[in-house]
Amino acid sequence: MATTNKQISVLLSSTSAFTICFAVWMMFAVLGIPIKAHLGLNETQFGLLAATPVLSGSLVRVPLGIWTDRYGGRKVFFLLMLACVLPIYLISYATQYWHFLVLGLFIGVAGGSFSVGTPYVARWFEKERRGLAMGIFGAGNSGSALTKFVAPAIIAGFGWQMLPKVYAAAMLLTALLFWVFSYTDTSHQAPAGASFPEQMKVLKDPRVWRYCQYYSVVFGGYVALALWITKYYIAEYGFDLRLAALLAACFSLPGGILRALGGWIADKYGAYKVTWRVMWVCFVCFFLLSYPPTSMVVTTVGGQMSLHIGVAPWMFTLLLFVVGVAMAIGKASIFKFIADDFTDNIGAVSGVVGLAGGLGGFVLPIMFGALVDLTGVRSSAFMLLYGAVCVSLVCMHYSFKPNGGVAAEPASAIPDQPRTVIRAPVSSYASRRVL
Repeated sequence: MATTNKQISVLLSSTSAFTICFAVWMMFAVLGIPIKAHLGLNETQFGLLAATPVLSGSLVRVPLGIWTDRYGGRKVFFLLMLACVLPIYLISYATQYWHFLVLGLFIGVAGGSFSVGTPYVARWFEKERRGLAMGIFGAGNSGSALTKFVAPAIIAGFGWQMLPKVYAAAMLLTALLFWVFSYTDTSHQAPAGASFPEQMKVLKDPRVWRYCQYYSVVFGGYVALALWITKYYIAEYGFDLRLAALLAACFSLPGGILRALGGWIADKYGAYKVTWRVMWVCFVCFFLLSYPPTSMVVTTVGGQMSLHIGVAPWMFTLLLFVVGVAMAIGKASIFKFIADDFTDNIGAVSGVVGLAGGLGGFVLPIMFGALVDLTGVRSSAFMLLYGAVCVSLVCMHYSFKPNGGVAAEPASAIPDQPRTVIRAPVSSYASRRVL
């Protein structure tokens, strides 16, 4: 009973802390809009501003994951949140573009909390419950939706300078509450003698790189869209900030909270089947979202007929909702792969995979802005994501062979000896080879 209580307390406190960290990490998705107007930024500059915290949050994921393995998640998580308080507060006093970029790098460290909380939570639960536990923790991605609900109201009522002050106070309070309600188990820490090169040997495993590619789509794409969609609604459909942020939350909210459902589904049906279906759902939705508004004149037997083809706001929101649900499930299923295949090195592997996902979230908004500046077509952002999903589907098709493998040597080649088939001890979802 005591162990169960600790498990629940660790899970809830970690999820709450990650939610606030993610809200801070996505702050420029809303805060960047009045800053863009104030500084007169173009689309590419706005993309860089929104993505800067994602860059630093991605780069610190590997060392944070390793430190979590070595020193324990509770200490690392608490110190990480404290380190972010002052940079968040100082954003209120920034006046130039480079001020926001530099401070954005510092507050981006909050995004590295995922690589701390994932191994910290996972090690408190048995293998058969680990997918659900990590899914619940990952639901902290809904912090992106929290920003879209709270930030517009604060900006409208008190000005954009008030938002960083409120977030700094929230981060400090959350850090203190996390320390009170979380626990430390020294048996969860890696041996003190494990060096950085030893922990990084896992990078030689090709499965790690496959998971990086998939995660850069479902998580990197989620982060990029969470940063971009509010401004997209304003520019494409002419909505005000509050309505645009509210509609954008229809993507961000399910993309966060349903990650717990994704963990349960991955536990039940397997990570491979779930991830494969997620990619196909995204494939269809991004294809529809990619089509730009088009006007044409068709010559008919009765004369000329004008046509306009475009995605209406309600259809756009519905498709985004479906993508958010799919990405939430996909994020959980990919980390189910990691928990099953790398039980003894979750921190390092989750850090590497999280780094890949975060870098996707950094690069994509900049590319979104550059494509709009170059082509003038706003839906070009979805064209880019459509291409990324196509790459993932091709990669999965040729990487995973659950029902087969490389053919063994014919028995006739080894006369008078029984043929022995040995299967490599890999995950049931990974590629199987017959030796």
